[in-house]
Amino acid sequence: MLYVVTGPPAAGKSSWIEARARPTDIVIDLDRITQALTGPGAPSWNHHPVASKVALRARYAAIDEALKHLDQVDVYLIHTMPSRKWLARYQHHQAEIITVDPGRDIVMQRVRDMRSPGLLAVATRWYQQHARRPHGRPAGRQASRAW
Repeated sequence: MLYVVTGPPAAGKSSWIEARARPTDIVIDLDRITQALTGPGAPSWNHHPVASKVALRARYAAIDEALKHLDQVDVYLIHTMPSRKWLARYQHHQAEIITVDPGRDIVMQRVRDMRSPGLLAVATRWYQQHARRPHGRPAGRQASRAW
């Protein structure tokens, strides 16, 4: 099964996956990929632009390969704001779209406390985008979970 986990920055997407994924499952998380590709002491967030670019390309390759193995393993994929094109691709693979959203106030406080100030704009954009959709949900098969 493919689980696409969406939600604003600092919502708890990684924690949601950690509570459910088994050691044999595939987890595709851009932050984890970036950390794996950077040197000791690199931050968990606020990555260098070159590291982010390399990690994004690795993420695309990981998605392509993981989708070939859905009959053997579950795949958990963090995608904060998937476009319609990406959602269609995920739907083609019968993905379950999970939205992790503990609420705007909690997210904004977590971003202020633990993340780069630039992620406030990403969180704001996420909430604006979801306010325009019915019930604040992304298009596609949906199982909404608060964490």
